[in-house]
Amino acid sequence: MVENNVPKTIQVIDIDAYSPPQIASRIDKVATAKARLSFAQTFILGILAGVYIGIGAQFATFVTCDSTLHYGLTSLIAGIVFSLGLMLVVIGGAELFTGNCLIIMGYVGKRITTRELLNNWIISFLGNLVGSLTMVCWMYKTHQWEFFHNMVGAKALLIAHTKVNLTFKTALARGVLCNAMVCLAVWLCFSGRSVADKVLSIVFPIGGFVASGFEHCVANMYFIPIGIVLRKNPDIVAAAEKMAGKTLDLSQLTWSGFFVNNLLPVTMGNIVGGVVLVGIVFWFVYLRPHISLAFSVKQDFFHK
Repeated sequence: MVENNVPKTIQVIDIDAYSPPQIASRIDKVATAKARLSFAQTFILGILAGVYIGIGAQFATFVTCDSTLHYGLTSLIAGIVFSLGLMLVVIGGAELFTGNCLIIMGYVGKRITTRELLNNWIISFLGNLVGSLTMVCWMYKTHQWEFFHNMVGAKALLIAHTKVNLTFKTALARGVLCNAMVCLAVWLCFSGRSVADKVLSIVFPIGGFVASGFEHCVANMYFIPIGIVLRKNPDIVAAAEKMAGKTLDLSQLTWSGFFVNNLLPVTMGNIVGGVVLVGIVFWFVYLRPHISLAFSVKQDFFHK
């Protein structure tokens, strides 16, 4: 009779969140994979991301259109429901320009080239624009803007009106802070091991940037064009002026106002916020060659 005294191998399932060095390493690998996607893959996934963010934007507009709560609470609710957009992007899989600012980690680590970096950013940005405008067309066809005696449309018009009347410096600063929070949401997602982890990682950073009034270029690709379309409807304009309690000067709510007054400074700010405040900082802390080696040795030591 053979005694079975050989110890069995026990499989340990790690349920703890990934550590910051591990998050940095995971993002670095994903950055390389994203940079190597074909034009068609990046563009189509960019269109999907634009649609997803548009879904979150219209959801936030609809839910808060007739709110009588305190402004801060209303903004918080808008932020929480808007989080749906990034959940669809991260979990469903899509190429969002603002989140892809984290690809800079692969670039400064010399894993991807300048051409690959710019290709991803430009193609995903254009795809996001196409997807957002597609969502505007679909939402206009739904006539959802007529709900609650045109209050949904009035809310959409007021949001767009506010955004195109920001000063260049204000739009730029709000763009910086916005994408710092978006990229931090993506960073936290890479710490999770389940869908629930990712959902919880997204809600508060995204809810925070929306409630704080920060500016997201892809969200604005939906928010402002839907306002431009609705400004031609006298009933919507009347409802918006009633909601605002004043006559509205809609002279800046044009396509040139969209691109020059808002999209340009906000996009610049988003790049600074995502690239500098998050991507480069975390690469410097965790992925510099000798730093990366030190963390690797430390992890090997504690796993022994």
